[in-house]
Amino acid sequence: MSQPVQTNQGSLILDSHKLSYHMDRVNSWEAGERIAPVSVDMSLTRGCGAMCSFCYAMMQESQSRSSVKTAHALNLLDDFKEIGIRSVSLVSDGESTLSPAYVPFIKHAAELGIDVANATNAWELTPEKIEDVLPHLTWVRFTVGAGTPSRYAEIMYKGPEHTKVFDRAIEHIKYAVEYKKKNNLAVTLGIQMVLMPDLKDEIIPFAQLGVDLGVDYAVIKHCSDDEQGSLGIDYTQYESMYEDLERAESLSTDKTKVIVKWSKIKDGDAPPYKRFYGPQFLLQISGSGLVAPSGMFFNARHSKLHIGNYTEERFKDIWKSERYWRAMDYLASPYFDAQTMMGTLPIQHYVNVALNEHLRGERRLKAGMEPKPLHVNFL
Repeated sequence: MSQPVQTNQGSLILDSHKLSYHMDRVNSWEAGERIAPVSVDMSLTRGCGAMCSFCYAMMQESQSRSSVKTAHALNLLDDFKEIGIRSVSLVSDGESTLSPAYVPFIKHAAELGIDVANATNAWELTPEKIEDVLPHLTWVRFTVGAGTPSRYAEIMYKGPEHTKVFDRAIEHIKYAVEYKKKNNLAVTLGIQMVLMPDLKDEIIPFAQLGVDLGVDYAVIKHCSDDEQGSLGIDYTQYESMYEDLERAESLSTDKTKVIVKWSKIKDGDAPPYKRFYGPQFLLQISGSGLVAPSGMFFNARHSKLHIGNYTEERFKDIWKSERYWRAMDYLASPYFDAQTMMGTLPIQHYVNVALNEHLRGERRLKAGMEPKPLHVNFL
């Protein structure tokens, strides 16, 4: 497992978990108590202008692509605060910058003391929006599908504008980097490449792009697939890219760290666990408002794990409901097998590996060391 990377701002952990800094929740969970998640990953819409070939959301249910109403989004944050959720990341299954609720949501989360972050393709993250939200965000991760304009357009857009979308994204990323520097903001800025087996030639250009942009990090990660293998990812091909990935990491500078998510890349489609405890700590919510334990279950074929919709009832009531806990108990029971009944490498993977080892006594969790790493409330 990769060691924490030291950035100019402190310790940045991208290839592990931070459960050790939330032992209150771990201890309560182990004692059988019903805990609030530490973090929630969600979106404010299912809409997105991109057509990324690696996008897991393409395999999720075709629910409404309209944006969640601002009032519902702000009520959701009030409920998060009330039950003790510590962070929220706007990632999930849509491009939240398209939503009218985007700026109000981020500002309200910050007002409530909830850490808030965002992953975005940056196309609609205009300078005006950057100035509105960057002072309130803990981190922003820009999705950059490849290091060269032509491959970027081929992977992410497939439309008549071609490389213009690359230029627009890079322009906005540069503005964010400069705005952070000018205003001495604490926000961490990074770019991310979702590595599919046919993108080997883009590894080094992507890493160099991160260095040239001056972002805090450039991370290269695996590509998740569903339990049916819809994307056709051949995880055995990743090993042939190890040399290029190591070379990419060697391009790191004092300003920009190139980070490979080695743990997930090496784990591939063979998780070491059968039970799925992670959603109790790291929950996912669709941009439609659908509450399900994980994005792996947004599709209609997993409807028995569709717990509710926060646009129709308050989230705090959903969390307290028996249907919520029936879903969580089912995933943690012998009736569920994560190795065959869900997709590969969910966002809860690191957390679930740790919880599985903890319960089995293989590696017991204990309180984390001081000083705390960056983004400690994002598991």
